[in-house]
This record gives sequence, structure tokens and C-alpha cells, in this order.
Amino acid sequence: MDPLSLAELAQGAGGQLVDAPPLALCTRITTDSRTVLPGDVFWALKGDRHDGHEFAGEALRAGAQLVVCAAARADDLSGPKLVVDDTLAAFGRLARWYRHRQEALVIGVTGSVGKTSTKELIAAVLSRQFTGIRSPGNFNNEIGVPKSLLAIERHHEFAVLEMGAARVGDIRALAELASPEVGVITAIGKAHVASFGSVEGIVQAKGELLEALPRSGFAVLPGDDPVVRAMARRAPCRVVFVGEQPGSDVCAQQVVYNGRDLSFQVDGVRYVLPQSGRHMLSNALLAVAVARELGVPDETIAAGLLDFTPAPGRGQALRCGPWLVIDDTYNASPTSAAAAGRHLASIQGPPRCKRYLVLGDMLELGALSADEHFHIGRLLGELRLDGVLAYGEFASDVARGAAAAGLRPGRLVATRDMQVLQAVLECWLEPGDIVLVKGSRGMHMERMVDWLFQAARQRGDPAPRRCA
Repeated sequence: MDPLSLAELAQGAGGQLVDAPPLALCTRITTDSRTVLPGDVFWALKGDRHDGHEFAGEALRAGAQLVVCAAARADDLSGPKLVVDDTLAAFGRLARWYRHRQEALVIGVTGSVGKTSTKELIAAVLSRQFTGIRSPGNFNNEIGVPKSLLAIERHHEFAVLEMGAARVGDIRALAELASPEVGVITAIGKAHVASFGSVEGIVQAKGELLEALPRSGFAVLPGDDPVVRAMARRAPCRVVFVGEQPGSDVCAQQVVYNGRDLSFQVDGVRYVLPQSGRHMLSNALLAVAVARELGVPDETIAAGLLDFTPAPGRGQALRCGPWLVIDDTYNASPTSAAAAGRHLASIQGPPRCKRYLVLGDMLELGALSADEHFHIGRLLGELRLDGVLAYGEFASDVARGAAAAGLRPGRLVATRDMQVLQAVLECWLEPGDIVLVKGSRGMHMERMVDWLFQAARQRGDPAPRRCA
């Protein structure tokens, strides 16, 4: 962040300095007392498990020059402080105030799936021509978005921010902080439907980003999805559609997945996205469209995509001894699980190689959980994979669906015990086989990937590595 005086900090946050020098400069704000460095400002936020006010003394002892605290707790805290009505609300106010001091173009990205990958792709391409930032990881809520806004500096030309939602109104609130000039919606699916009550609720929530855009801005949407295409009417600005169907403004042609890389053409220009399956096509097209609208030359866009590497747990292809392991463990929804299954089925492996999908529960589906797991199981069975290993409370529903589609019982496992999955795979796996591991974050399916690494090492194979 650019340096702010404590007086400016108080102005932006809407608070009162107590026992603090107003002209002292702040160059870093932290909400974690364990990361405090001398000169930091410690912002005491109250979370579900911890209240930052309880660690204010620790932060001051570590060298914090100021603690931002709620008025209700101010009398309990000694030392220099900025007293505000509510620390979370004040954090948002400061971020909004700070954002309007900056000239960076803010790009908001939301959707049911693909938010983080699309954000990373947009940043990778734009960084070839401009200086800017992207929100780290999935900093996409009422704390993460302000943190990302406060990371913008005066020399930055763009900021790509991921925006998530747990209920209708969340994205509207985040957009009020960020004032995005460009809005990107990745996809609409059933992820987190338990929070929204229905897919219609998800559509309502995600569309709040479009409503927040200025007339001078633009939106980029996947036009092949009629649900998303219909959302365009909520945007007060120009809308750019991407997809494979004729009529899209950015239309992919000659799409090829060779088992390792994804390639496609747009208006005669060939783009290659390494280590990515066909399910990444829409995300890549969204990035191409944003970059084109901002004047980035086609060859620069192509170079940015070619250098892209998926983040851990987001579809990385790993050479794990004699096997190819696809680590897609970051999260799962019906939309992304279906895409993962199709991706696995499309991979061209060595002769006689077998393809196995390990699927942990897809969480936050509420009353739709059993049906959605059954539908995914049926799809996986129809794809004629060599084995489906389902793990979790709804594993039996996946198994029922796969069996209904004709997958042989001997190639179908449903269990709540991860050691059972490991024992079965240990019997099944042969050199050249391909394993894709996926599941919701709460299922911790990365443990399965770790086990595959260990199994490869125990066989005397070299350490796993990314596929070149």
C-alpha cells in the first residue's frame, strides 16, 4: 500500500485517534497479530473463533505503532489506538476511500466456479503489458477484498479482484467497496446452493456485479450458457460474449486437447494453455476478451497464456513415478466435477492405460446433495472411466448413479474411509495409469494426492514433478 499518515487512516476509516501521532506514517496493515512487524498497524477484527482485540497487547509488544479497535473495547486497551464504531465496517470504509485515491482499473471476477483460475489468467495476460496486482489466493470476501484494495499502489495500472458470495447482497457490498470498471462472470452452477436456496438465488447474487458497473465500463460473459447470457440485461454497459457457438464476440475454433495442453484459435490466432484440460477453455476465453478490450496485442495475450501455470490443487498435472496424477482438490461442485470427469476421459494416455477418478463429497448442496451426487455418478459411468472411487457421506449416491449408467461393480468403490480408497488404488494402479483427484475443500482430498506421492516414493520412483 502507499504510505498513509495516521490522520489519513482515521479519515478513511471514520475513527478517532487516541494517544497516536497523526503525522506518523503507516505502510502496512495486518489483521494477524502473529505477523506484526515494527511500525505496522494492527486491525482488530472479530471472527467466528477469535477476536482480534484479545491480541492487541501482543501486537503492540511486537512493534505495532497503532491498534484499530471498536469503541466498545477501547477502554480495555492501552496504548496508541484508532477507535471506530465497528472494525470490520471501518476496514471496508478505509478500503473504499483508499481505492478512490488510486487510478488502477479494477476488474471484478465472480461466478459459481472458475473464479480464481480466471482471475489468475487475466492477471497473467495483462501483466505482459501493464503493471498491476491480483487478489492473492481466494481473498474474495468482506475481509479479503479490502485487503486486496489496500495492496494497490499509485504505479499500478490494474487490479483483478475475485468476489465471492454466501448470500444475496454480498457481491453488491463488495462492489460498493471496489467500484469495478470491468465485470467478469465465469459460470453459474449449483455450488453453494444451500446458502442461496436455489439456482435463481445464485443468479441474482452473481448478477450484482454487473449492476455495479459504470456505463463507461464493460462486462465479459460466457455466451454459450443461456442462463448467463440472460444476465447481460442487468449490465448498464457494453457486454462482450465468449464461447464456441457462432455469434460470440470472442469465438473459439479448432479446440484441441492433447492430453497435456489446451489449444484453440480466435480470429485465426492460435493460443496454447499449458497443463490445462478442455474445462479451462471458457476461463481462457474470458481472459482473452478482457485483454483484447484493453488493447493488448494478440501475440502478447498468447505469450501470457503460454506462461500460465495452474495453482496447486487446481488441475495441476503431476508426473508421480509411473502414474499421471491430476490434482484438482481445491474444491468441487456439480459443474466442476462434471468438467473434471470429461477432462479425464479425454486424456490420451499410453496404450492400455486406465483412468481413475477419486471424488470426495461436493459440499454445500443442501437438499440437492443426494440427487446431485447421483447425477455426477451417472455421468462418470457414462464416460466409461476405468474406475470411480467415491469418498464421503454421499459416496453411495455417486455409486448408485455410476452403476445405473453401467459401470461394473468391480470398478466402483464407495466409502467413508480414505484408507479403503488407498488400499484399492494400490491394487489397481499400474504403470501409465492416470488418476484425477477432486472434492470439496472440506473433504481434504489433498491427502489422497499426498498418499499417491508417498506410494510412488515407496516403489523407489523419483519425486513427483509437474508435467512439462
